[in-house]
Amino acid sequence: MQMQMQIGKLKTGDLKNLILKNIKNNREEVISNPEIGGDCAIIACGEDKLIYLSSDPITGATNSLGKLAIHINANDIATSGTSPLGVMLTILAPENTKKWELENIILEAQTECDKMNMTILGGHTEITGAVNRIVVSVTAIGIGDRKDTEGRGKAKPGDLLLITKGIGIEGTGIIASEKEKELLFHFGKDFVEEAKTFLDRTSVVKEGKLMGKFAKAMHDVTEGGILGAVWEMAELFNLGVNLDIKDEMILESTQKICQFYEIDPLKLISSGTMLICIEKAQQEQIEKTLQKYGLKFHFIGEFTENIERKYRFNGEEKEIEEPESDELYRVI
Repeated sequence: MQMQMQIGKLKTGDLKNLILKNIKNNREEVISNPEIGGDCAIIACGEDKLIYLSSDPITGATNSLGKLAIHINANDIATSGTSPLGVMLTILAPENTKKWELENIILEAQTECDKMNMTILGGHTEITGAVNRIVVSVTAIGIGDRKDTEGRGKAKPGDLLLITKGIGIEGTGIIASEKEKELLFHFGKDFVEEAKTFLDRTSVVKEGKLMGKFAKAMHDVTEGGILGAVWEMAELFNLGVNLDIKDEMILESTQKICQFYEIDPLKLISSGTMLICIEKAQQEQIEKTLQKYGLKFHFIGEFTENIERKYRFNGEEKEIEEPESDELYRVI
């Protein structure tokens, strides 16, 4: 009997068995294969340049679609240490969609592109009975110098893991926007308005560009939350991991929303958080760089030779399991 799959991105086993095993590289210009924990495709462009591509839809929100669509895809490009250049937008909308709704998405997307010197390159917009609410899917592109990737080794045991900003950022903003009426009743206007501003913190392009010359690897923390992102990066390098997560890594608004809905902030979608792997010897230099540019960060653990993947939180040690459906879908 076939089991019904969960809402959200595919579990790793399904992704490997249903998708990745059926994909092969037919072109010598393509220098990266689709893999767990990898955010970008990489294509050689002559001897000196690399083209980075990434694609993602917005399916877990109905508000701020234009903003989120730009940032989650720009973030994937930023994991390469490269600035995103532009995006292709595909908008699939149901039959009852109003013209102003489509225009708002584009205006919002253009506003975010203006902030990051990006261009909307084109795409496709369609009214269709195949969806019951608006779905925005984006492909982003960036162009980098090949020399910037030279000397960037694979992660190894003892390498440190850090995150920028905090945990559960995007999920907090989406829940505050989608569940505004309910949260207003329980927490009041000031709390809800502040939590909604988390959607303004979802970009990691700044830290991606800053850390490009230091990081062994970077991963945008999306579905599956911080534990999912760490598990995927560990899977990419076939390593174990030992994390120590503290309350101060989770902002107060996130803690209160997660407690109210009884969801785990460590498994909550968190665009706006960049997971970064570095050599231990670079720790002091990286701390100074991030502090210089006003970026908050937390060291959360390290990779281990032992393949066990563990984390400590609230006095308990637990196993980091293969990510399943994001906590967001328990609320939205």
